[in-house]
Amino acid sequence: MIMKIKGLRWYIIGLIMLITVINYLDRGTLNYMWLANIDYKLVAAQTVETANCNVAVSQDDNYVLTDAKGVSQTVAAASVTTKEKDGATYVTNREGIAIDLGLIQRDDPEASQKAKDLLGIITIFFMIAYGISQLVSGRLYDKVGCRKGFFGSVLIWGLADALASLSRGMISLTCFRMMLGLGEAGPWPGTTKSNAEWFPQKERALAQGLFGAAASVGSILAPIVILMLFIAFGWKITFVVVGSMGLLWLVPWLVMNKKGPEEHPWITQEERDYIVNGRPVCKQPAVEDKGKSWGELLREKKNWSVILGRFFLDPIWWMFVTFLPLYLADVFHLNIKEVAFSAWVPYVGAAIGSIVGGWFSGWLINRGHTVNYARKCAILVGGIIIIPAVILAITASSAPLAVIYMAVVLGGFQFFMTNLQTIPSDLHKGKSVGSLAGLGGAAAVLGTILAILFSGYITSWTLLFSLLAALVPLSWLSVFLTVGEIKQIED
Repeated sequence: MIMKIKGLRWYIIGLIMLITVINYLDRGTLNYMWLANIDYKLVAAQTVETANCNVAVSQDDNYVLTDAKGVSQTVAAASVTTKEKDGATYVTNREGIAIDLGLIQRDDPEASQKAKDLLGIITIFFMIAYGISQLVSGRLYDKVGCRKGFFGSVLIWGLADALASLSRGMISLTCFRMMLGLGEAGPWPGTTKSNAEWFPQKERALAQGLFGAAASVGSILAPIVILMLFIAFGWKITFVVVGSMGLLWLVPWLVMNKKGPEEHPWITQEERDYIVNGRPVCKQPAVEDKGKSWGELLREKKNWSVILGRFFLDPIWWMFVTFLPLYLADVFHLNIKEVAFSAWVPYVGAAIGSIVGGWFSGWLINRGHTVNYARKCAILVGGIIIIPAVILAITASSAPLAVIYMAVVLGGFQFFMTNLQTIPSDLHKGKSVGSLAGLGGAAAVLGTILAILFSGYITSWTLLFSLLAALVPLSWLSVFLTVGEIKQIED
């Protein structure tokens, strides 16, 4: 007798949520290990051997820094800073990938700005590869299906992150990050397509919200997991460990996701009927679904709501993901452990916003409102949350207040984004869903690249983050002026 699993669709989205968490761990490796402030307690020379923490000893115009494992290095006093904390003096040293690869010098007074600029350059190349992959992945997932699509994406990005441990300079590191981008983009159009296959329309925003929440959980865990591994083993081993996680995930994915809901041998008949009968009704007679070409999708005005909406909205998320560790270290002078236990807070808000945003539109539909009303209302509410929260975040007087307000910003972002990402499955069916989601993802990448390029000309963190609030009304206008009524487009 063939085994039947009740609620199989939730196991599928559960596996997608797990790999999304891993996706964000892989993505965060470079950002969190790029440049970090490491504190060393200033002590007398004779107490070094008995210390069980990072210590510093003054020696002429230098400091001898010894970590908890007994490894020492000598640095010029002019290249480090000192601070008082808990009645002791600490020497703060800049460390990380950028220092180890010789891309930045510790004693450079403009080290922070150069670190930001170099990280921006690497991220731009990552985003170029990511954008190309968004386009290709959307079509690829439509052609080969989600099972094979996720397998290929995860295989590429897992290997890329592990191989980044072999980086020897800017070029090799950038190449590995581009390879990472080629793999990591796939799950975004892939999940939209998978949710359209496995969930009735009224549950799709919730499923998309769970996916978005997983991205937030990955962002919550990233600073803690990555920086603890970095402190214990260094950046090379951290790349290998985190990159291997995705490769291990491939085993349960291939076992569980055998077929779609119509043919899966483990699905119950009740769940199969629930999914199939809950799909949008198309008035056209059933024909073979070949999917629409990019040209056909671009000629339809409604589709530009997804393309332009994401072009303006996504840079908000990516600027936080890319620059938050540097921002906390530079503005509030947090050391590596303080960053690890602060940078996760904004993503708690993002996780909550993602789930609540998906639940909210589903709740409106269950109360009798149309899909059109529910999606637009949720998009409006999400944007209203973002704008004042950005203003509060950039005027915060302390790191705890700043990260709390940032949690509200990212919560509003995910509330908005969850419903925007669901629109492709509201407008289309079958093989066109992933293609439109891919076009939206590519537009998001282009918007993010332009934002990062623009950020290179802004030396003020306050001005940089405040400009992100202006993107919200632009995204609103893009959606509301193009989409009309959100409903299935008849061929």
